[in-house]
Amino acid sequence: MKIPFNKPPRTGREDAYVLQAMNAAKMSGDGPFGLRCQEWFEQRTGCTKALLTPSCTHALEMAAILADIGPGDEVILPSYTFVSTANAFALRGATCVFIDIRPDTLNMDENLIEAAITPSTKAIVTVHYAGVACEMDAIMAIAHRHNLIVIEDAAQGMMATYRDRPLGSIGHLAAFSFHETKNYTSGGEGGLLLINDQRFIKRAEIIREKGTNRSQFFRGMVDKYTWVDVGSSYLPSELQAAYLWAQLECADEMLQERLGIWRQYDDGLRGKGLNRVLTMPASPVHTRHNGHMYQLRCRNLDERTKVLRMLGSAGVQAVFHYVPLHTAPAAQVYGRFHGTDQHTTACSEQVIRLPMWYGLTEDAVAVVIRALEQCVGRQD
Repeated sequence: MKIPFNKPPRTGREDAYVLQAMNAAKMSGDGPFGLRCQEWFEQRTGCTKALLTPSCTHALEMAAILADIGPGDEVILPSYTFVSTANAFALRGATCVFIDIRPDTLNMDENLIEAAITPSTKAIVTVHYAGVACEMDAIMAIAHRHNLIVIEDAAQGMMATYRDRPLGSIGHLAAFSFHETKNYTSGGEGGLLLINDQRFIKRAEIIREKGTNRSQFFRGMVDKYTWVDVGSSYLPSELQAAYLWAQLECADEMLQERLGIWRQYDDGLRGKGLNRVLTMPASPVHTRHNGHMYQLRCRNLDERTKVLRMLGSAGVQAVFHYVPLHTAPAAQVYGRFHGTDQHTTACSEQVIRLPMWYGLTEDAVAVVIRALEQCVGRQD
């Protein structure tokens, strides 16, 4: 049995909705499906405003513009994240200040943030790795003391919570991803910007519409629209929104299935005693993850390389994850690491992500567990 790392989620309703959007009079952004999706997110998260975007990268770029990030500014973020987290701010001329992660959740260490703040610091970017929340109460308190903007990179965090609050609803701004590897997709690519601070709404609509007041025009607030600010084309098509709507209608069902797969992995691996040689994922009691990822950590890079190779030979496509951004060539130009890299690089060299997708069967999960048991046993 060949078990791929990922398959894009599909509920069966996408075909009809996409065809409906294709046959409609409006296929560009903010059509009926787009507006329906945005209302769904506003109701489910309690945010002030939700705006669909073509990708999470675009949502982060919008957040950087809204936060008035520019040359000379600094933004604090973890190095263990996808490049889009940093690029959004580097594009604005800011310096990315990377800090170390916690070895349990692999999220940014909230205890290291304050020491990294300088007079140039403008924002803190939290990354909720694997859908497990950062310590948002502590981070928001720091931001309040220093008058900083908090942007949640919740690319992996849809339907996860922190102290019963949806991820993305806590910071001033938040970005989500609907890439095909995420829990929900809008046809392979897609994103979302959540706005939790009223002061950003008007400008967000302008930035999203190429810097024009086009949204106000369609609401009858102005008699013609024109260029009023910087911006770009940050609207997804109605086809993307139609695909996403099919998934949102089944969002709770899809969440429960993924959580069931996650628990089968966790129970199976711990039951076989593999936690003696592998580090299992951690989720603090006041957080609720969304089953986005089941990640393990080997003891070192050599062991991980061997385990991945053996899993591949057994037909299991497991993968490693991010290379720390502060070790990349671009970081020498656009960023710096503050403090000591005690955990970031070491953990990044240990992580293995197991196959995880909507529709993954119990039999397939059992195959992965048996293969991993054999691989680790041979390592001992």
